[in-house]
Amino acid sequence: MARLPSQPRLRFELRLYLFALGMGLPPLAVAVWLLSHSSLPAVLRGALDMVLALFWLAGAWGVRQRIVRPLQTLSNLLASLREGDYSVQARGARHGDALGEVQFELNALARHMHVQRLEALEAGMLLRKVMAEVDMAVMAFDADDRLRLLNPAAERLLQAPLEELRGRRAAELGLAECLAGEPARSLTLNLPGGGGRWEMRRGGFREHGLPLQLLLLSDLSRALREEERRAWQRLLRVIGHEINNSLAPIKSISASLWQLLSQQPPPEDWREDMQSGLEIISSRSAALARFLETYTRLARLPPPQPRPFSVEAWIGRVARLETRLPVAVEPGPALTLVADPDQMEHLLINLVRNAADAALETGGGVRLRWRGDHHRLTVEVDDDGLGLANPANLFVPFFTTKPGGTGAGLALSRQIAEAHRGTLTLENRAPGPGCRARLVLPLPGGAGMRAASPPAGN
Repeated sequence: MARLPSQPRLRFELRLYLFALGMGLPPLAVAVWLLSHSSLPAVLRGALDMVLALFWLAGAWGVRQRIVRPLQTLSNLLASLREGDYSVQARGARHGDALGEVQFELNALARHMHVQRLEALEAGMLLRKVMAEVDMAVMAFDADDRLRLLNPAAERLLQAPLEELRGRRAAELGLAECLAGEPARSLTLNLPGGGGRWEMRRGGFREHGLPLQLLLLSDLSRALREEERRAWQRLLRVIGHEINNSLAPIKSISASLWQLLSQQPPPEDWREDMQSGLEIISSRSAALARFLETYTRLARLPPPQPRPFSVEAWIGRVARLETRLPVAVEPGPALTLVADPDQMEHLLINLVRNAADAALETGGGVRLRWRGDHHRLTVEVDDDGLGLANPANLFVPFFTTKPGGTGAGLALSRQIAEAHRGTLTLENRAPGPGCRARLVLPLPGGAGMRAASPPAGN
């Protein structure tokens, strides 16, 4: 059944006025009846009736105003809050009064909303400032893959202002691939503002209740080029330093020998001087050749050729190769490691040799131990040396504090560890003195806690 339209209701003020009149009508009727049965003159009774009627009308109007005016004040205050004007406050509020409590709460609400608005404005200004300064393209697309928002970096990338780009589809902008597939990955894009490799991240958010996709693009090519440039600078600086260290004495001694041969007659000890000079030239040339060979080995580390071998046999074999001092091997579990045995042996030899060099300076010892836990093998090499004086340069290629050292051993060792998805760290032992080298490698087949049965020859 269709509902009948509701009858129009009287205004609240009129209904309130009629209610007040109705409440005053009975006592007025009683008063008029009493006056009509009194012995007063008719004129006086008429005047009193008129006065009572006026008081009745005025009282009803006063009741109306006492209720309507505060409600109008509260309505104005709420309208100000809705418009964002928080300076309007209700005055005359008193505690313990029903209307006063409402006014107190509205004033508190206005102050709270004022503080929140200031915080929101400051946060919005900060966000806009960050978005304007960040060197990352930030864009937002709606459910129809149409561009809605973007920052200045995105405008530079797309080579157009927001007014021209707003509402265009991602396919038109060459970004359709970014809105599909994995939400975080790297991909190759050719855009008006530049092409190359980009790191992409995508997420969802809502604005005014509508779902949007947030797209962030970071240029990887620039970062890779900058890192490559710094790597070349470091490499050329190290190679140039080493070559100059060898060529400078060779040039000086060659000039001295040339002067020696040009003397007539030659001095009596010219043969000894020639032999000494040529020995120095030969020594520096051999050192330069070793340096270049070490660099070639570091730069051309072949990929690992993994196969299973016994951890205990590997550690015991490397410990026996150090003949300058005994290397104590603490017993550990029987484990099988799947890795390149030649590279692993070279790595551990470097660690044991460095530990022995440090221990020989103080007359201390070297200890080797291993353990397996949580799918990992951990090998530790401890020494009783002086410890690490400059940990920041430990893995810098060609940095060394040893006379005649190449500085490539630790760098090559860490490269081998990382090629096997492992890590290599060095730290001072606490309590010291001495240093601890820790090699962590993944174990095959769960925790790898099974009896080792390596192939023959391992």
